[in-house]
Amino acid sequence: MFEGILPIYKQRGITSHDVVFKARKILKMKKIGHAGTLDPEVDGVLLLLLGGATKVSDYAMDLGKSYRAEVCLGIKTTTEDLTGEVLEESNVSDIDINKIKDVLQTLIGEIEQTPPIYSAVKVKGKKLYEYARAGKFDIKIPSRKVNIYDVEFIEGSDYYRDNKFYFSINISCGKGTYVRTIATDIGKKLNLPSTMSKLTRTRSGKIELDNCLTLSEVEQLLEKNKLEEKLLKKEYALEEYQFVEIPKFRAQQVMNGLRFRKNQFPDYDFTDGIVFTYKNEAIAIYYLKNPDDELLYVKTTFPKIIE
Repeated sequence: MFEGILPIYKQRGITSHDVVFKARKILKMKKIGHAGTLDPEVDGVLLLLLGGATKVSDYAMDLGKSYRAEVCLGIKTTTEDLTGEVLEESNVSDIDINKIKDVLQTLIGEIEQTPPIYSAVKVKGKKLYEYARAGKFDIKIPSRKVNIYDVEFIEGSDYYRDNKFYFSINISCGKGTYVRTIATDIGKKLNLPSTMSKLTRTRSGKIELDNCLTLSEVEQLLEKNKLEEKLLKKEYALEEYQFVEIPKFRAQQVMNGLRFRKNQFPDYDFTDGIVFTYKNEAIAIYYLKNPDDELLYVKTTFPKIIE
């Protein structure tokens, strides 16, 4: 049984669930999840969570992500990528790249984004794509705030084909961002139909493409008993928190579900949460629901026998 985070390169043409299914067969273990779904036609970094590391799934999905996206000006589709039906089409020429760069700068920061109808976002208990497949396109989709940390035009990536203009961008963003929607928003600001024509996740947290393994490489390392060397500890997904090492008696109290008063740890600010560790292994996350609270709340525990 393995435990940890396994960085995988997901190829195009398969789902994230397919990767998990194949990994379960290769590793002969059932407890495997992933941090952040990639659409079938998207390739790139996919973090698999093995064993007890599945408990840090939400935290791993909160890690910042980067993408390389290709945008096509001249086509608008139902899915905001090339897999959908064409809704609008026009011939484009004489595109001013500097104008594109100016538009990209307006996207940086906290922005309002309306998820695409073909997405897994839930509205009234159903996923949006379920409404779309039933032909119910009049559903009101609530917008939400997402964070775009940086958007950069990739020099030399632009070209014309079939009277359409293609260019690529590097984008770093927070949780919940739909890059497909960014591609269509760029077109709106240019008064042109647009869609995403290609997408690669290039980074998840600090893990980049070069750090990832293919499933075949996982099999090879497994045969050589070297796969353990490639696993990241679950603590990787908690890197944004402050870690506090506690003694054995405190660790036993944590495992017994004991709550603490913040004045027992006067040197720490629990507002955003603190990771308690024992022997340098995360055993729980505690936080304050409100700054004026005296009692600390348990956010997550990671069961462990304290010896």
